[in-house]
Amino acid sequence: MQDSDRQTRSHLMATFERHGFRPRTDLGQNFLIDLNIIDFVVRNGELTRDDVVLEIGAGTGGMTTSLAREAGHVVSVELDTNVFQLAQEAVSVYSNVTLLHQDALKNKNQFATEVMENLHKQLDDDPNRRMKLVANLPYSIATPVIANLVASELPWTRMVVTIQYELGLRMKAEPRDSHYGALSVWLQSQCFVKMIKKLGPTVFWPRPKVDSAIMRISPYHQKRALIADRPFFQDYLRRVFNMRRKLMRGVLCGMYRKELSKPEVDAVLQSMDLGPNARSEELSVETHVELGNRLFAAIAAKGADA
Repeated sequence: MQDSDRQTRSHLMATFERHGFRPRTDLGQNFLIDLNIIDFVVRNGELTRDDVVLEIGAGTGGMTTSLAREAGHVVSVELDTNVFQLAQEAVSVYSNVTLLHQDALKNKNQFATEVMENLHKQLDDDPNRRMKLVANLPYSIATPVIANLVASELPWTRMVVTIQYELGLRMKAEPRDSHYGALSVWLQSQCFVKMIKKLGPTVFWPRPKVDSAIMRISPYHQKRALIADRPFFQDYLRRVFNMRRKLMRGVLCGMYRKELSKPEVDAVLQSMDLGPNARSEELSVETHVELGNRLFAAIAAKGADA
């Protein structure tokens, strides 16, 4: 059997029936069954033998084998025991695949230790190696996976991922758009973000109830360098967009009440000509970066004087 045949709807249905198990909706299992889409995702990864690929959601290994033929090494993660066994069989002839049976995340803000250790092991094997995320991501963990990779110091150069369409809209949303939020600003402040294909439910088995999208994300190093402190900025975005429709002054005074007085918050806002009616959902990515930097500097300066 060719590797690609393993990922057709008829083969997957027959395999699952033969083994007596079903796709798990609690894990967001929707397998790509359109071989042209699988090829499209892998092709947009632009893989070479210098690439270490992280795949989260190996499934039955249909995409994993395609990645292994192109990349230097593939670190693939699958949580479900049943499909993990199928993936093991699919990749057994490939010596450049590390298949991990576990959750990819330690918590919503961190990758699992074993995932990071295996990535570093492969990246350290050759100084020319780079990292890419190429995956049909489970809907339930797509946001933390992408956000955490951007937050990391891993030498990633590209992500090509299938995700829920609405999440794709959030990633590329602009101010005043209903989808605009912390994730929009976090990604756009450090990355080029592009939706390269919209997918209907029919290219998956089982069919999801929503549309999906293929996103291509690459680093924007010049923009990233403008952020004074990335952990502070990420925390600022999470908190400020929790109250996105409230006036910024009140939100910031509450957020930093232990670090800054109300007059000090006012001074930061006035230094940027942000009036009393400013709201986080209306501010541009660049304005959020500058505001985050000025708040960070004000808190640091006050700490130094203490």
